[in-house]
Amino acid sequence: MLSCYFEDGDKAELRHLAVDGLVVRDNAILLVRRAQRLLDGGKWAIPGGFMNRDETTQAGALREVLEETGWKCIIKSFFGVADGSNRGDDRQNVSLFFLLEPIEEVQKPDTEVSETKWFSLTELPKQEEVAFDHLQVILAYNEFVSGKRELPVFI
Repeated sequence: MLSCYFEDGDKAELRHLAVDGLVVRDNAILLVRRAQRLLDGGKWAIPGGFMNRDETTQAGALREVLEETGWKCIIKSFFGVADGSNRGDDRQNVSLFFLLEPIEEVQKPDTEVSETKWFSLTELPKQEEVAFDHLQVILAYNEFVSGKRELPVFI
């Protein structure tokens, strides 16, 4: 949650906006293992994070994926929104998810990540090994690929 003070002196607890990238190639998705010091540390996650002040959602998603995975990507399409009021932690972030195509691995991941790994979309980590609601997002992607779901997805 973000504490904000308005011009009239009122205070409100507002939600953050995060941007995440589903990096998919050859029926596999690139996930990151979150550093131990972070919320849900040691668990697998879709790469992403908070937007910077002066960037678009697309630029933020591409930057976050590059920082966390080392992969330069292009955006294929908007995937969906996760905005449920019970997303697995008390910060209640709203996340925008983009489908990304990996182009080239150009650097090492940053210190928010202890490992990156390509997972087959049919052999994903167990629920308890995945951060936040990210397994639900990946399963929604599988439903989209199989034609059982249309875009955008709302989680």
